[in-house]
Amino acid sequence: MSSYRQILYHIVFRTKNSKKTLSLSNNDELYKYIWGFIKNKNCFLYRINGMEDHIHILSDLHPTIALADFVRDIKTSTSIWLKNNDKFLDFDGWAEGYAALTYAHRDKDTIINYILNQQDHHKKISFEDEYRMLLEEHGIIIDERFFP
Repeated sequence: MSSYRQILYHIVFRTKNSKKTLSLSNNDELYKYIWGFIKNKNCFLYRINGMEDHIHILSDLHPTIALADFVRDIKTSTSIWLKNNDKFLDFDGWAEGYAALTYAHRDKDTIINYILNQQDHHKKISFEDEYRMLLEEHGIIIDERFFP
């Protein structure tokens, strides 16, 4: 008998101190790097996008990979890559922690569109308010130590 799985994660993490160090004009290079990383982990990237101070990823997660390891490895690998890339000179690291929210497969297109429209979305709402809203929608108790 075969094993089946469908594990969709909407992963969000921010830059250290929420500094705007991810140049929107160069983020496509970063997103391609992350796509390659995710592909090499036998996972599938549905959508990636973000702003100068945070990233949203919608990906499945291969059952052999622990979520905490997956996010840690993405952040470690991209941190090294960003610090060695002259297009991201101001980048000084990722903030501690992340949000990983699970979704049903039927919600995939809604989340893809949400991630795709980050630039328009953030004309109306700050990252902090967006992050709080996502956590609250999922019934997650917010630790105020991690909010400015």
